[in-house]
Amino acid sequence: MPPIQKKICMAGAFAVGKTSLVRRYVESIFSERYQTTVGVKIDKKQLQIAGQPLTLVLWDLAGEDDFAPLRPSHLRGASGFILVVDGCRRATLDCAIELHRRIVAETGPVPFILALNKMDLAAQWELHAADIEPLLRQGWTCTRTSAKDGTGVEELFLHLATKMLGPMP
Repeated sequence: MPPIQKKICMAGAFAVGKTSLVRRYVESIFSERYQTTVGVKIDKKQLQIAGQPLTLVLWDLAGEDDFAPLRPSHLRGASGFILVVDGCRRATLDCAIELHRRIVAETGPVPFILALNKMDLAAQWELHAADIEPLLRQGWTCTRTSAKDGTGVEELFLHLATKMLGPMP
């Protein structure tokens, strides 16, 4: 069976951990050193789901702000996306909600997951269940992750990959 290739876009505000999540997933490493993504960085990860070879093409998009808005051209061909939020900064959730609206306008209804990142810093979180509950009621899938210690990272990508493949025969 030839591998299926699926493009996943990583989107979110600056410094939420998009690059760190990709590096943890693809290379099993974490660096404390902050690296700003300029434009887009592309990585690949090969895996199997229910016997089906799958190549994930991970597009790590530059953090969203007033000076570097999301580029629609980066979203073309995306099979799914991950919105990353920094649990220690409540404003990054508002950014993710706005990004969701803009991404869906560009890609149509593709699978996505909201990653609530930085679980290793849970004592410093500004996000609470009440912030997330309205999104869950709208059908959003949310997962808690930590790029630093690896919590939930593998599951995040596997869950999205499974959603993108749809029901298996």
